[in-house]
Amino acid sequence: QVQLVESGGGLVQSGDSLKLSCVASGGTIGTYGMAWFRQAPRKERQFVAAISRDIVTLYADSVKGRFTISRDNAKNTVYLQINSLNSEDAAVYYCAGRRAGLPTKSASLYDYWGQGTQVTVSA
Repeated sequence: QVQLVESGGGLVQSGDSLKLSCVASGGTIGTYGMAWFRQAPRKERQFVAAISRDIVTLYADSVKGRFTISRDNAKNTVYLQINSLNSEDAAVYYCAGRRAGLPTKSASLYDYWGQGTQVTVSA
């Protein structure tokens, strides 16, 4: 059973950058499609970015140009680089993986989820 653990969240100022990490254990995610989602208080979970096993990437329109998803299969890790943070980026960020290698925006198609890492943005 694959387990995903996110890290890298914290309290940052508006305009700052942050890099989130998602480390997998219990299995190899090299062939998995991986993604990041986020959920702000009182809002539904929202797709952020996804990456296929072939490094094809997919982004939500709201984050294009500021967020970059990447992966290091040798480290069994997926990353999310976030630049120019603003208040709308404040949320719990979740890492997700699916055995099928293609990326998708649909949360229901992911097989594994992490517990999330909190990102808080101050003005």
